[in-house]
Amino acid sequence: MFFSPRYIKEAKYFLHGARKVLRYRKDVLTTQESDRLKDGIRNLQDAIHQRNRVRVAATMQALETCAIQVVPQRSHAVWRENVEVLLVAIILAAGIRAYFLQPFKIPSGSMQPTLFGIVGKPSSAPTPNPIRRVFDFVTLGRSYLNVVAKSDETVLHMEERPYLNFFTFTRITCTRNTYWVFAPIATIYSYFGVREGRSYSVGEPIVRGSVTSGDQLFVDKFSYNFVPPKRGQVFVFKTNNIPKIQANLPVGVDSEHYIKRLAGVPEDKLRIDSPLLVINGRVATESGFLRVMSCKNGYRGYSNMALFSYLSIPEDTFRVPSETYFALGDNSYNSSDSRDWGIVPQKNVVGRASFILWPFSARWGWIR
Repeated sequence: MFFSPRYIKEAKYFLHGARKVLRYRKDVLTTQESDRLKDGIRNLQDAIHQRNRVRVAATMQALETCAIQVVPQRSHAVWRENVEVLLVAIILAAGIRAYFLQPFKIPSGSMQPTLFGIVGKPSSAPTPNPIRRVFDFVTLGRSYLNVVAKSDETVLHMEERPYLNFFTFTRITCTRNTYWVFAPIATIYSYFGVREGRSYSVGEPIVRGSVTSGDQLFVDKFSYNFVPPKRGQVFVFKTNNIPKIQANLPVGVDSEHYIKRLAGVPEDKLRIDSPLLVINGRVATESGFLRVMSCKNGYRGYSNMALFSYLSIPEDTFRVPSETYFALGDNSYNSSDSRDWGIVPQKNVVGRASFILWPFSARWGWIR
């Protein structure tokens, strides 16, 4: 085949295609159509064997004419092909999301400074020029807000509106006007003080400053099918079968996704002696824990929270039951985690947080 003339190679490829047509459509072809195709295939085989260029060309043309006659032409073939490509791409993306990689957005600051949730920063400074705003949004995920009351207003209602599963807007309905803010309700309430019942005078800023989007990352859903989660890894899990969380979910929401650092595997005995995490009688040695306990670069160590149910004082210990995990946030002083609501069932685990894909900040890259 390698040293065959080009016309022989083309003829053999064409012959292969004709055989495929015959195999794929043999159940719908009439006996006459099937016999015509078989005769054309035999004639081309003979011509190839004889290496007669003229006869090869003629039999290829005859076989092509026969194939066109027995295979109906599809209308709008280009559109069909484009739709098929699109459907295949969607199916592949859905399969990858279901079994391999799932995008995830950090909703809160419980993992700071390892991972950042949505952070607001009030400011009275002028809004930067459009080029700077675009650059900051693309690279840092930072949006600048400047929503000013058009008249004397009182906030009547606030409602979140998600978009493309990543971006969230809040509609603020006031006594006279409606305002849209590119940020969740919790962010504009916590950082800018916007709430129902608050009044604003005409020209007074309702929201002015910047909001930095939460880190958006990929969750590796594949590895844990073969290797069990390891202590110190950042992992994502569902909140099913965690009663204290489920009791506070909005009506109609069956479960949420949380992200924490895996602090205890089955049979581990845990204790927190602030700022240290003690596992099985020894200070934790995994790199993620060491960063948190260093109390440097924004980390503050692990804390005993008096109001929490577990590890609330240095003397408290907790042994992780079988088939469960104990989860802690890196921002221990501002994290609702297993100290508060308890253990994570193994079956709730979604996967390991693997890579920050946006924004392109200093945290971009593999998650440690």
